[in-house]
Amino acid sequence: MTSNRWAGHALAALLALSVATPAMAQNDRMTPIATPAQPNAIALNTGPLPGASNAESWHSQYDSVFARNVTQATLTPFLPDPAKATGAAVIVAPGGGFRTLSMQNEGWDVAKALAARGIAAFVLKYRLNQTPADMGAFEKSMAAMFSSVARPAARPSPADALKGLSPQVADARAAFALVRSRAAEWKVDPDRIGMVGFSAGAMLTVATVLDGQAKPAFIGDIYGPLQPMTVPADAPPMFAAIAADDPLFAGKGFGLVDAWMAAKKPAEFHLYGQGGHGFGMYPKTTTSTGWFDAFYRWIVMEGFLNAKGKTG
Repeated sequence: MTSNRWAGHALAALLALSVATPAMAQNDRMTPIATPAQPNAIALNTGPLPGASNAESWHSQYDSVFARNVTQATLTPFLPDPAKATGAAVIVAPGGGFRTLSMQNEGWDVAKALAARGIAAFVLKYRLNQTPADMGAFEKSMAAMFSSVARPAARPSPADALKGLSPQVADARAAFALVRSRAAEWKVDPDRIGMVGFSAGAMLTVATVLDGQAKPAFIGDIYGPLQPMTVPADAPPMFAAIAADDPLFAGKGFGLVDAWMAAKKPAEFHLYGQGGHGFGMYPKTTTSTGWFDAFYRWIVMEGFLNAKGKTG
C-alpha cells in the first residue's frame, strides 16, 4: 500500500495526544481484546489489502474499542425505526491515522445517534496500513512515529497526500454503491446520502469528494486537516468542526473552509474553544460535545431530511 506521510504524522499525534479528559488518562493503555461480533457487517468486496500479512486485530483504549490491520473492508448498517426514517443516510468514516480505526467513539456511537434522529447510518471499516501484529511492537512503533512529529518537516499538499489513499477511496466508493443498490430495502433516498469523517476519516471524506465518483450529497469534516485545496465544481455542502486546542490541525488556518466559500459552496464551520483532538462522541464538559447536535441541525437546515433535499 502506498505510504502516506501526512496521515502517518497525524496518527502519531492522535495516539499520543487524544486523551479527551483527565479521567480517561487511566484508561489510555492499549489492551488486546477479542474481535467483537459484527453480525450485520457486510463485506464490500474491494479485495484484500495488497501485500498485507498481519491479520485484523482489536484493542481497547479510552473506554472505547479500536480495530487495526484491517485488510477486508466492511459496511455496517444502523437503520432508524421505520416510523422515524427520513430517507437521508450518512456513511460514517472513523479516524485513526490509517493505521487504526476508532470504531466505537467515531463509528458505532455516531451511527446510533444518527439513526435515533431518523437518519440511516453506515459505518465504514476501511482498509488500513499494516502495523506490527504484536501489541508491544505496535506501541513502540507509535512512540517512534510520535517522536518524529516533534521534528517539523515539509508536508505534502493535501491533494498530493490524498493520492496515497486509493484503497480507502475505493472502499468509500463501494460503500456508496452498496447503499444505493439497496436503497429501496433500506428506505434510503439515493440522492440524499452524505458522509461524515473524523480526523483521518475526514481526510478520506474529502478524498472521496475529490475522487468525483461516489458524489456524497453532503459531507462532515470533524477535526480533519483544514488546509486549502482546489474545490471541485460539483462539491457538496460541507460542515466542518474543530477545537482551537486541537494539537494536530488547529492554528494552521481555515483554508479548506475559505476555499469552499470562495467556490460558492454551502459551508458551515464550528471552532470550539476546547476539546482537543478525537473528542467524537465522548461525553465532555467542553462545548465541542455540541458538534453532533449542530451537525444534525445543519442537515435539517440544508433540507436533506426532506424528500427533495438540496444538492448545493
